[in-house]
Amino acid sequence: MLTIRNVKKEDLPELVVIEQLCFSPAEAATRAAFARRIQFIPDSFFIAEENGSIIGLVNGPVINTAFITDDLFGDIKENPAFGGHQSILGLAVAPAFQKRGIASKLLTHLEKEARMKQRETITLTCKENLIHFYESHGYLNNGVSSSEHGGAIWYNMSKKL
Repeated sequence: MLTIRNVKKEDLPELVVIEQLCFSPAEAATRAAFARRIQFIPDSFFIAEENGSIIGLVNGPVINTAFITDDLFGDIKENPAFGGHQSILGLAVAPAFQKRGIASKLLTHLEKEARMKQRETITLTCKENLIHFYESHGYLNNGVSSSEHGGAIWYNMSKKL
């Protein structure tokens, strides 16, 4: 049975493994970055768990701007209680569990939490091959991002809440 819950400190080793399986070395969040996110934004860091094993994650800080900037990948501050824009820095599902709707369930869970905290939008960047996935969930493609994270071309996606 799939459950979605807030992150805990002891999740760190499994999160790093999933991240490394899903992103290139230049793009993947580091162990230190995850540790900071767990410490500062556990209220917007969710884990998908099945039979006691972590199989997916979604996380990101609440920001003041409509789009993600590269400094967020290293500089995380606590989320405000209400308002702002919920960003997504990472949405990842272990390869053995992909194509089962888990990423969609994580996204839906984060959106529900963001609405309860009166966030204005959800904002993220994705590669071209994932634009359709996010559009199918109501996100708008706002064009190529100025992000240079991992040396990839990213697209700004957003959804008004």
